[in-house]
Amino acid sequence: MEKMKLKMLYADIKSDIEIIENELEQALNSSSHILNNASIYLLQGGGKRIRPVFVLLSAKFGDYNIERMKNIAVPLELIHMGSLVHDDVIDDSDMRRGRETVKSQYNNRVAMYTGNFIFGKALQYVTDIEDPRVHRILAETMVELVNGEVIQIEDKFRLDQHLKDYFRRIKRKTALLIESSCELGAVVSGADEKTIRHLKRYGYFVGMSFQIVDDILDFTATDKQLGKPAGSDLLQGNVTLPILLMKDDPMLAPYLEKVASHGLTEQERLEMLALVRKSTAIKEATKISNLYLQKALREVEALPNHPMKKKLRDIALYMGKRKS
Repeated sequence: MEKMKLKMLYADIKSDIEIIENELEQALNSSSHILNNASIYLLQGGGKRIRPVFVLLSAKFGDYNIERMKNIAVPLELIHMGSLVHDDVIDDSDMRRGRETVKSQYNNRVAMYTGNFIFGKALQYVTDIEDPRVHRILAETMVELVNGEVIQIEDKFRLDQHLKDYFRRIKRKTALLIESSCELGAVVSGADEKTIRHLKRYGYFVGMSFQIVDDILDFTATDKQLGKPAGSDLLQGNVTLPILLMKDDPMLAPYLEKVASHGLTEQERLEMLALVRKSTAIKEATKISNLYLQKALREVEALPNHPMKKKLRDIALYMGKRKS
């Protein structure tokens, strides 16, 4: 249902999104039977295609041409897809969006090579764009994305981390790629510098809000809605905002000890979820997400008058208020 709502929001670029979808399938073609199957399996898992959508919507503020824009929309989605495959290996995840992960379908080695293959395809695809600024932004984005992955490993089960550590981590994990999608869409379409800056900041603020909502939903949504057990992030050692906001709660401490020692039972998981859900941490985390969302909306207001302003506003509100 939530995915249908999002598709309705960008219905007027539906045909261009279909072009991107077809390009993604062609881009993932490989002479290796295993790589080909693993990559297509990942693609068929769906996804909201948020990054290509932001590329195309941002490009509307310049000289829009889908044939040119697909050369940046496709690699950005491929980078996102490749990072998901690596994420699932790092987190030892067997399920994503209600389907088995590539790691679970095959093994860690195949999953890592699949992720590397997808990254390589992204770089190969973007060579059709000659602007060195585009290559610099994309390279910096990939470097920071990998830095974020390693820092996430270093921070596993670390309850003594500060909120700034969390915000820095989710910037690299999620916000940066959305920020780059908005920035690069505007750059490639030749939008003016002021518009590029506003779109870039919009993407960052939306990305931060989006990830915080994701981290809240990991506790508040059902197993069925998530397509995996609720609380999975914490079970994998990823300490997110709701837990950071209530880590000193003495009632939570026994559960956190069990999580760290991998001894949490199913009944204890359900008890822990109930404790988090009724805590003030969920409201506090939601408030922080809304602050980022309001900043994103202010960036939209600063953009030149254009029909896409309402679209960017509606999508930001959807991403910041979604329930699954």
